[in-house]
Amino acid sequence: MDGDQRRLLLTMPLHAITSTYGEAGLRNRLAAEIASWPDGDRRRIERALDLAARLHAADRRGREPYVNHLLRVAIRIISRYGVRDTDVACAALLHDAAEDHPAELASLAPGAVSAGGPADQRVALAGLAAEFGARVAGLVGAVTNPPYVPGHDQDEQYRQHVADSLGDNPWARVIKASDFTDNGVGLIHTTGPRQRRLAAKYAPLVPVLTDLIARPDTPLDAAVKEHILAQLTRAADRFAAVLG
Repeated sequence: MDGDQRRLLLTMPLHAITSTYGEAGLRNRLAAEIASWPDGDRRRIERALDLAARLHAADRRGREPYVNHLLRVAIRIISRYGVRDTDVACAALLHDAAEDHPAELASLAPGAVSAGGPADQRVALAGLAAEFGARVAGLVGAVTNPPYVPGHDQDEQYRQHVADSLGDNPWARVIKASDFTDNGVGLIHTTGPRQRRLAAKYAPLVPVLTDLIARPDTPLDAAVKEHILAQLTRAADRFAAVLG
């Protein structure tokens, strides 16, 4: 990637990069964003991306590889939210790993045996801690949905988990805000019953996230908070339109 290409990518919206250049463009954008970071920090982020890409290699998100979503979540945190925290960037890239691929992550935990269900996620997070440290594993754990409890409303369980787990973890709120933004934007690329299903799932979460982001201990500049809160307002309007 030459200097002109790097400058172009740094000015483009993330979904424009996705539609024009695909995964390669997003990878180049991330590389450009962290080019000035210390070598050790860059290597950790590159290692996190390598692990995320391997874990999600067969996963798709609509018409695109799943890793595109993970890249956008991490890039948004760095470029739009102004975060220069390597642990947060690594956790953003790996934020769905324990939920979607617990068995593979569990194999990284020394001497651990995956047993299924919630234990799988705990062992998976132990494997992640062994590779990237306790803070990264804690951030991923905070944004990881627990297994569904039979007899409960699945969406209500999801909303309650977000409110409870992010209430005491300000940096995890930052990851969730970027993840939710990407999901909200992605909704316009979905049609039919799935679009309504996702809108019904995400719409009640808007006031929860609005409260969490607005809290004084959320570690973002005031201007960034205002930007996220405005995006949440637009997302609410979009969900309402989908749901009629």
